[in-house]
Amino acid sequence: MTAVDVKFTVNGNEHVLSVEPHERLVDVLRGRLGLTGTKMGCGEGECGACTVIMDGRAVLSCLTLAVQAQGSDLLTIEGLAADGPEAGLHPLQKAFISEAAIQCGYCTPGMILTAKTLLDRDPEPTPGAVKESIIGNLCRCTGYDKPVKAILAAAAEMRAAARDAAATATGAERGES
Repeated sequence: MTAVDVKFTVNGNEHVLSVEPHERLVDVLRGRLGLTGTKMGCGEGECGACTVIMDGRAVLSCLTLAVQAQGSDLLTIEGLAADGPEAGLHPLQKAFISEAAIQCGYCTPGMILTAKTLLDRDPEPTPGAVKESIIGNLCRCTGYDKPVKAILAAAAEMRAAARDAAATATGAERGES
């Protein structure tokens, strides 16, 4: 087989790589780009450990060929912090820590990225919506109660931050300081 050049953006950085048509996205992210936060679990799309965000959608990178990412914008757990790693953790990452929703941590990156896609489309999810959204992320350690609490806590924090930002912007428009 002949290698194909693929161009995509990962965590804000553009990459052009020569990949074999059969190469999986998970292998390219982990092996070629060193983004080992994307975990390789079952390799069959059953566990969710390899979840990344591609063009705003959670995808299983073990079932996605690297060539399918052509022209895409990808987000891995390493790129989740809003302004890069120096800015600190994303509210979802903070909430998973504060709610003790991490035990072995293997499922955590995929679960957090799945949760991010939920919160991007529904900033006020119900506990049922959270449970439904993470149903494809298998976890043998936490029992899911703590991750659900963490996702709901992060949603609340993100809504509060958005309200504060809106209030600050409104005040600035009025000339208030």
